[in-house]
Amino acid sequence: MYILFTVLAGLALLAFTFVKTFFPYFGDDCSYILRSLRLGMRLIRYKKIKPFYSILDCFLDAARRHPAKTFVHFEGQQFSYGEVDKQSNRVARALQAAAQLKEGNTAALFLPNEPAFIWTWLALAKLGCTAALLNFNIRSKSLLHCFSCCGAKVIITSTELLDAVEEVLPVLREQGIRVFLLSDSCSIQGIESLSEQVSQASDQPLSWDLRANVSIRSTALYIYTSGTTGLPKAAVVTHERVWAASFLQAACEVTADDIFYINLPLYHSAGFLIGMAGAIERGMTIVLRRKFSASQFWDDCRKHNVTVMQYIGETMRYLCNMPKKDNEKDHKVKLAIGNGVRKDIWTEFLNRFGDIKVRELYAATEGNIGFINYTSKIGTVGRENILQKMFFPHALIKFDIDTEEPVRNSEGLCIEAARGETGLLVGKITQRSPFIGYAGNKQQTEKKRLRDVFKKGDLYFNTGDLLRIDEDNFVYFQDRVGDTFRWKGENVATSEVADILMMAHCILEANVYGVKVEGHEGRIGMAAVTLREGEEFDCSDVYKQVVNYLPSYARPRFIRCQPCLEMTGTFKMKKVKLVEDGFKPTHIKDPLYFLDTQKKTYVPLTEEICEEIASRKINL
Repeated sequence: MYILFTVLAGLALLAFTFVKTFFPYFGDDCSYILRSLRLGMRLIRYKKIKPFYSILDCFLDAARRHPAKTFVHFEGQQFSYGEVDKQSNRVARALQAAAQLKEGNTAALFLPNEPAFIWTWLALAKLGCTAALLNFNIRSKSLLHCFSCCGAKVIITSTELLDAVEEVLPVLREQGIRVFLLSDSCSIQGIESLSEQVSQASDQPLSWDLRANVSIRSTALYIYTSGTTGLPKAAVVTHERVWAASFLQAACEVTADDIFYINLPLYHSAGFLIGMAGAIERGMTIVLRRKFSASQFWDDCRKHNVTVMQYIGETMRYLCNMPKKDNEKDHKVKLAIGNGVRKDIWTEFLNRFGDIKVRELYAATEGNIGFINYTSKIGTVGRENILQKMFFPHALIKFDIDTEEPVRNSEGLCIEAARGETGLLVGKITQRSPFIGYAGNKQQTEKKRLRDVFKKGDLYFNTGDLLRIDEDNFVYFQDRVGDTFRWKGENVATSEVADILMMAHCILEANVYGVKVEGHEGRIGMAAVTLREGEEFDCSDVYKQVVNYLPSYARPRFIRCQPCLEMTGTFKMKKVKLVEDGFKPTHIKDPLYFLDTQKKTYVPLTEEICEEIASRKINL
């Protein structure tokens, strides 16, 4: 018996050594697959359960289980689950009385990062309403567009965004839109203050009957995303999608005892779905910031004992650019969840701030395929596994950068990219992995659908992203295609920027694109423009247009004046060569201009300015 036991132990050790040597990520794969299966079973149960169990019901259960537990820390204040529940009841009753909101209506939230955002959204959910989450940076034309495309008849805002609302108020009033301000009073005609009604309303629970017809397939949210062309699009987010996104924290092994730090905007899917909804699903505490601050980041983490942080690539770069301190590893952060971090910044972040597990993600608000780097391998956005291939079919297909179209064979079908080759990621549209599309925009919804991919009649979601999957099944993000680039963690639609540039009297045509700047994440805005006959480039007028109508991250920092813009055979503006040229005057003979935020105008771009950008004397 002893000999048999010794032999078995030796075989087990040998097997373990073999697996560890030749399949080093086998344990990680198994652990992640088991977690995913458990979460998948929960989602299936939620689909079948009657009455429908939503993320709101999950919050209500948490409020009943531990009403005194802190839900939100914000600027020195803390709000328990019970307090947030009662405040949302008051807001719901006030909106029900003042705005006559009822099940099936849509209301737009135009609010900054603050607790009122959370309890106002909960209030809308308790009334069975859909919430449209408006980007608080947008103004004028973009604001009106985002509001109108979701079919909302009510907009809820705060005093700090009053100027932006007042600018478009005449149009809102013409359309019969009601504007409610979370304030005690408002002297502007057409804007109704709501705070007094909220304070006088009952905090007792609302009847479930108010949302009796809401199902897992009902629209819970509209989250805005910049697509390949045009103004921001309202991605339809169902209650099923809210659940799926909220599970991401659980997939990363976050527990109810963790404390989650949210410094990303709540109007984004990252801050709202992964951050806030994920915290509700876990029943945990969140620390909410109005906006990201590199100088206060680690002090906040230490003060509130934060264990899980959220990031975009810029977050980590800003933290790594801060002056070094002796206590940089003195914190309890053990996990970072986010996307967009460069390999070199990732390495520097770990070296400076300690052994933090980084869970880099790849996903899109409206997409039907995503990846999680559950192994902590630096530089990858995820890892393919057998479960994902089975339940969420996807592929990388060959893509022509110049024509911006998939490469097709003689039969008109797409060609799968070889292992290790960069290709366009597409996800098969099925009942399990649907693509709902965009509210009020059938054309853009259809553009994201790719037909006849591997056989006639099949249907895939076009992510618009180029990825690479290596021999070990690790996934690497390569680039974004089409007419969108990403800067400061925000997607920028090039045609929207071009429309604004052409409002300047001197500009006839504009071709907008993103260019890389050494040491920075993403691509910064640049435009090639042609001038009207007899006109010179008007620095101050162009500056005025972009500042008045575009958020800071979308303003083109570089402008190139050309005699004509190069077109394709189908009259699409060519960008590839422009992107390759970059912005340095040593490589370009055309006149170049730089948006100088200090002088508040565009100035001729010189080699000296380029050197100051490279040395970080000029902050982009």
